[in-house]
Amino acid sequence: GRGGGGTMESAAKGGYVLANLAEVVERVLGFLPTKALLRAACVCRLWRECARRTLRTRQRIAWVSALEPGPAENHALVRALARELENVHVLPQTVLYIADAETFSGHEECHEQKKARKRNSKETALALEKLLPKRCQVLGLVTPGIVVTPMGSSSNQPQEIEEGEAGFALLFPKIDGVKIHTFHFSKDVKNRVFDESKFAEAGLKNNPDLRVVLLFGYNSWKTGATRFLHQIVNPLNEKSIILAGGQVESFTSLTSENKHAQPGDACGVVGLAFSGPQIQSATVLLDQDVADERTAEAAMQRLKAANIPEHNTIGFMFACVGRGYRHYKTKRNMEADAFRKFFPNVPLFGFFGHGEIGCDRIVTGNFVLRECNDIKDDLLHGYTTVMTLIHLGSTK
Repeated sequence: GRGGGGTMESAAKGGYVLANLAEVVERVLGFLPTKALLRAACVCRLWRECARRTLRTRQRIAWVSALEPGPAENHALVRALARELENVHVLPQTVLYIADAETFSGHEECHEQKKARKRNSKETALALEKLLPKRCQVLGLVTPGIVVTPMGSSSNQPQEIEEGEAGFALLFPKIDGVKIHTFHFSKDVKNRVFDESKFAEAGLKNNPDLRVVLLFGYNSWKTGATRFLHQIVNPLNEKSIILAGGQVESFTSLTSENKHAQPGDACGVVGLAFSGPQIQSATVLLDQDVADERTAEAAMQRLKAANIPEHNTIGFMFACVGRGYRHYKTKRNMEADAFRKFFPNVPLFGFFGHGEIGCDRIVTGNFVLRECNDIKDDLLHGYTTVMTLIHLGSTK
């Protein structure tokens, strides 16, 4: 009888509200992860416009981390990404993923019975890229070890994983006032001199908004690799730019809208450049003398003194394979723990590699905290750790 009519009436009212009242629709859509939101955007014009507005507000970085070894046929990061992309609240525009070299390409599995399911790094890379939005720029690296903050909360304890399967993918949405782009320079066998006009093309020159460049050298064991790295690093070595990174095993993905770069046999440099007046950044170098808790924490104190806002900030740690628990006399996770002590809410990511790029440097609103001198900082190191903070501006 009457009860049924009432239910129909309120359903009709609810339908009216959801078809006409933007603020209610927006409120409801705000709870949806991005993939569900994009599906909801197909319902009608109002929902599409509300979904678009909701997406624009999602400017916080998200990440997926993989810390548990997966079944032999695919890497843990591929599985984690396939599962977690359903739940993330950002639409990735740029993705930086880093996975461990040993299991990413699986070249250590040479026992006869395991031969059948050997992983190939190209296939793994393609499987990862397939999961991401078509127009997303992707930079993928494989390194001897991984530094990763487990997903769920920025204040989770970062882990230094020096052996075993691990990886992460950092998902950067479109952020107002911030431009992030990938670049790649590979060593030209014919030319000994690097053509510096390539810097301008890559947005690394004549770009007054350039604040941070993350640089990764690959195939660093090749003849001429160090010289080539110097040719790239030296022109960028300016006090107003933060440079940080290291030597990786190889790069597995580099896609941007216009090109598909295949990792070559040459050596070279890939990277990410962050431009935008609101970006603040600082970096410190932990050299060989930093070998216990006290000196590691003193280095973090220097980084803390840069006063970089912690909200909407990510930390990077680029360490030498010779550091980690061997360097700290069997104490594991030392540098990540020291970082967490001083930066309780900044997620930390990075790797153990074959050489580090960086120095003590701070870039805030009015740039440099240190006296400028004409001597260029030495940026290439071994047996060190580079710790970097990048603040992407205040989010609403």
